[in-house]
Amino acid sequence: MVRVDSRGLVFAARAILMLLATVSEASIHTRNNVAVYWDSNIDIIPMAFLTQISTGAGELPVLNFANQQDRCSICQQKYGKKILLSIGGATYTAGGFSSPAVAVAAADLIWSMFGPQRALNSTTLRPRDVTTLRPFGRAVLDGFNLDLESPIKNGVPSAGQLRRLMKQDRVKEYLLTAAPQCVYPDVVNNAILSNVPFDAMFVQFYNNPCGVHSFHAGVTNQSFFDFSTWDDWACTKSANPHVKVFVGVPASPEAAGSGCVSASALGRVIDYCKHFGSFGGVTMWDASQAYANEGFVGDVKSAVQSVSSRVKQRETVVRGGGMG
Repeated sequence: MVRVDSRGLVFAARAILMLLATVSEASIHTRNNVAVYWDSNIDIIPMAFLTQISTGAGELPVLNFANQQDRCSICQQKYGKKILLSIGGATYTAGGFSSPAVAVAAADLIWSMFGPQRALNSTTLRPRDVTTLRPFGRAVLDGFNLDLESPIKNGVPSAGQLRRLMKQDRVKEYLLTAAPQCVYPDVVNNAILSNVPFDAMFVQFYNNPCGVHSFHAGVTNQSFFDFSTWDDWACTKSANPHVKVFVGVPASPEAAGSGCVSASALGRVIDYCKHFGSFGGVTMWDASQAYANEGFVGDVKSAVQSVSSRVKQRETVVRGGGMG
């Protein structure tokens, strides 16, 4: 399991675009990560979304973005980015799995398609799965982000199996993340979050009264903005005591129904959150909105970096697509 000790920025993207500058290799161990759903300011890229797990044609998963295998490898190898696949989103309607065994088999299938190629030889897979198409070719993704916005059956066995498969592979480190709503407890994700060890939470602090727009600067005990509640969950209730909590925000006013704030206002939120041990950085939905909102990404990244410099920890930026 990857230990997360960083503060950063994460963006969500529907596709990976060419990065403009090199950065240090992405690490979830630093405190200045930025995740977006793409760019040189980003360390982790969650691609959104895998919208169906086993209910597509031929009982195969369904993706709603184009084939990106070449760009995946470039981002990983040349620029040191972490590439995640975000599962779910607002259009996910499969409802989960009919039994724990089916849930485990679905996780095996996802692993065979997006994990190491040797997973194709796993004895847990059905014969037909050995010939499964790999949407990203030889590229091996760095993990998975669960963006579950409606209840699913047998989610714990499926997520737990993904965690086990990641742990069994000693060749590289993988990340398992989730993007719950800020309302605590998150009704949809509570069982999974309580029973499966995650590396990071990309909490959606928008579209709800507990969002960043409810933050009051200079107030220690916030009335509505509930990062402290998620920090308490991370420290006392999470199956992984080292899990990091990211502040998820809309990248522009058009990216969400409510909850968008200016970069300067978000900087004050970051300054508040830096005092919590679980703080991991910032996530944004999504990349297209982030770059249409000129200057927003750079300003927020600067705020995140200033937090990191004050605690003398190495910079890391994360961008991806796992919130919706």
